[in-house]
Amino acid sequence: MQFSKCILGILCFLLPIFTFAQSTLLPQQSRHLHFIDRMEIKTGVAGNLNFTVTKPYDRQYAVTVVASAVDSMMRLQPKLFGNDTALRLSKADHYNLKALYLDNQEWYKGDRAVLKSKRIPVRGLYQTPAAFYETYQDDYFVVINPLIHYRQLVGSGKAGRNLFLNRRGVSLRGGIHQAIGFSAMVLDVQERGPEFVQNWIDSTQAVPGANFYKTFKKTGVDYIDARGSFTFRVAKYIQFQAGYDRNFIGSGYRSLFLSDFGANQFFVKINTRIGKFNYQNLFMELHTTGKDNNTNELVPKKYAAMHHLSMNVLPWLNVGLFESVIFARKDRFEFSYMNPVIFYRAVEGNLGSKDNAMLGLDFKANVFNRLQLYGQLLIDEFNLSKLKADSSGWWGNKIGSQIGLRYIDIAKIQNLDLQVEWNRVRPFTYSHFDAVSNYTHYNQPLAHPLGANFNEWIAIVQYQPTGKVQLTGKVFYWMQGLDSAGRNFGANIFRLNGDGRNREFGFPLAGGVKSKGINASFLLSYEWKHNLFLDASCQLRRWVSGSEPARTETLLGLGVRLNLWQRDYDF
Repeated sequence: MQFSKCILGILCFLLPIFTFAQSTLLPQQSRHLHFIDRMEIKTGVAGNLNFTVTKPYDRQYAVTVVASAVDSMMRLQPKLFGNDTALRLSKADHYNLKALYLDNQEWYKGDRAVLKSKRIPVRGLYQTPAAFYETYQDDYFVVINPLIHYRQLVGSGKAGRNLFLNRRGVSLRGGIHQAIGFSAMVLDVQERGPEFVQNWIDSTQAVPGANFYKTFKKTGVDYIDARGSFTFRVAKYIQFQAGYDRNFIGSGYRSLFLSDFGANQFFVKINTRIGKFNYQNLFMELHTTGKDNNTNELVPKKYAAMHHLSMNVLPWLNVGLFESVIFARKDRFEFSYMNPVIFYRAVEGNLGSKDNAMLGLDFKANVFNRLQLYGQLLIDEFNLSKLKADSSGWWGNKIGSQIGLRYIDIAKIQNLDLQVEWNRVRPFTYSHFDAVSNYTHYNQPLAHPLGANFNEWIAIVQYQPTGKVQLTGKVFYWMQGLDSAGRNFGANIFRLNGDGRNREFGFPLAGGVKSKGINASFLLSYEWKHNLFLDASCQLRRWVSGSEPARTETLLGLGVRLNLWQRDYDF
């Protein structure tokens, strides 16, 4: 409460001086993210689109920069590249560009008449295909949309054949006098997932991506997904945001720094963008555990502070520096960690604390107008002398790394895109010597869903033969070392570092009980009307641990969704 009251007080003090145009943010799983990635790769530069390292994206910046990139490509391509198709927009790209403008038309600079609906079924509603209700006035604008998603699944596992997902709600976004942006979304969700999802819920007492939940018809779950935020721009280059949502830091499908896999949290964010530099300060209020359905006690709190500095060192190369700290204080927030520039390790030492601090490096490089290389290096703890002493692995060398590649228009087939990624995290990374300061929130990891002590390979193929048809195939393969007979091999990040660890050395990557898994899925989506999708999907997941029999599940699904993203079981 002390943290929340302090932040609200600061915002109320600063509010009268916010006079710069202010935008809301795209949803984390927005359909436009892949198109924005394509535009960045096609231009071959990082300078204009460096905001893509941290998510969610600012709507105004996304529309403005993408429009500028498209205009630049269309003007320069005939002069500089001849018949090369690398910088050409396909029909599907033009379709996606118009969809981006429709969903963010408050920042569209062209003639809005081209975005109007050809037919308006009810006067005042759906004036454009992207909004159930919208109004744009001199001093404010408001956009309201219904949210609907129903999917029926047939599964082969013990969870039964009647698997489903039922989400419905409403979203709202708007702006006041170009000084305040606001957005809100609420979803009422009933879900009965496949067997491996139900096992996850039983073992962690948490629904992936959700906060408090109740049981629904014995094997299902019922929960509310509520998100919202206010954004203010205090100066031309500095933006404040206070909200309840998720954030993501990185260029990959996964993030070893901060991912959007887990539950929503309260946060305050300060983003400073000047020229080649983008600097983000993120402060979060987290839960040490989930809420017990049988009690009315408050959930214990802990806190996180993170910095990410992104720099365009070359026109095609972006590098970043990351640092974070997870900490807890009884009945108070540690305000020393709100210093926006100092390194957390220095603060931690001055305080005499043993909080959980981490450092990281990341990069992104666009080459040949078709390829993007990216990666991350996370350092929780590291001791070079211990590494030399025993190459098999000192438990305290806690490091994670990621390397990835995006390749668009494979074999010059327009909108056939590939992404491959390798993630590896050493044992005990993200864990801590106490049960509070581990890198978790509401019984879920803040970074990678596997926790630690694993190797993971990812391949994603996306093909959009026409604007309305999207085909997506994903394959996840991983190897992980699990605990055995009470012995701690460092995979469970909720477990204390010293609990069950009977030695200092001899912890290789994926050591322990060997487990392997593969999760392959295919999705066919057809956009019948704007943001109204008909989906057909199939999924195969196989997991084996030690000498236990393999657990195999197959899923077939049909669904319809309006103004919502797909719910993936990709772990």
